[in-house]
Amino acid sequence: MSAELAGFAHNYLPGEREGAGVTLLLLHGTGGNEDDLIPLGKQLLPDAAILSPRGKVSEHGAPRFFRRLAEGVFDHEDLLFRTHELADFVDKAADQYGFDRQKLVAVGYSNGANVAASLMLLHPGLFHAAVLLRAMVPFQPEVTPDLSGTPVFLAAGRRDTMIPPDNTERLAAILQEVGADLDLRWKNVGHPLTYEEIEEAREWLSRILDPNGDKTTQ
Repeated sequence: MSAELAGFAHNYLPGEREGAGVTLLLLHGTGGNEDDLIPLGKQLLPDAAILSPRGKVSEHGAPRFFRRLAEGVFDHEDLLFRTHELADFVDKAADQYGFDRQKLVAVGYSNGANVAASLMLLHPGLFHAAVLLRAMVPFQPEVTPDLSGTPVFLAAGRRDTMIPPDNTERLAAILQEVGADLDLRWKNVGHPLTYEEIEEAREWLSRILDPNGDKTTQ
């Protein structure tokens, strides 16, 4: 059932080990809502808790996490404001639901992946890891964040008509420059996700997380 916190309609589903395990922050694409990515979250990490907010910006009735001026052209001021607003929501949700802030994993698709990348650059340390599915460069950071050792899975499609390949490469370069442990996966597909990519993301998460929800030491 959807609830509201800090102005965000959202779902919260406790995990198998309430308060102790991993929590997935699910961030939907344009036109999605707080329900859309829950099946994906359960596929990726069945035992995890799920926090899934709905974007507060409406684009002709389609929920988004921040405004854009045109396809691929972001409203930078609104992006920064909405990113900080979303980080505040996550902080309040941790207090409300009692999940471990140190075991929060972002899973974003399209617009949700863009705001997840923005959260990583503006609030380094917020995420234990991130799965970015069809992400673009949100902005070029003026202040270099420290994402040393943060695992990031970035899935991109070479036939994606919404995201030029060089934009994905720039995002990958930015994440690597600030120290993220990046795993960039290209597929000869378009913007929609494929089963193969979801399975690769699931395997990646299983590899970086041990049974207690911590990064492996291997």
